[in-house]
Amino acid sequence: MRLALFQPDIPQNVGAALRLAACLDVDLEVIEPCGFPLSDKAVRRAALDYGRLARWTRRASFEDFLAAPERGQGRLVLFTTQGATPLHDFVFQPGDTLLFGRESSGAPPEVHAAADARVVIPLAPEARSLNLTVTAAIAVSEALRQTGGFPKPGNHD
Repeated sequence: MRLALFQPDIPQNVGAALRLAACLDVDLEVIEPCGFPLSDKAVRRAALDYGRLARWTRRASFEDFLAAPERGQGRLVLFTTQGATPLHDFVFQPGDTLLFGRESSGAPPEVHAAADARVVIPLAPEARSLNLTVTAAIAVSEALRQTGGFPKPGNHD
């Protein structure tokens, strides 16, 4: 299972995604360009001490992301509100990459076209959206639950 962020705008979301990836033992891919300088120092600051625990890769462009060998390991599942299957109706597979669009504008048409599936997390009618990393945590948790991929409980004293 992999998590991918398409051109994120907010450095704190990348930091939270690094922490999420480290804690749930999934790989993270950050597709550039970002809406902020993605320096090693900025990542360390945003991810706190979890950055060193996370397995993550920077992709210079969406084309580089699509060309990566990891794309051959499973489906590209885009989380979007546009023409999507509700989360509770979607069946995940262990090799899936869960892709999330830019906070300010979502995913452009070429990202939608590249996706093997599109999934939406249903919200109350009055609600507009969830934070990017909250959405990713919900999605990754459901995908790991379905595929039996959660880390084994350990001693965290």
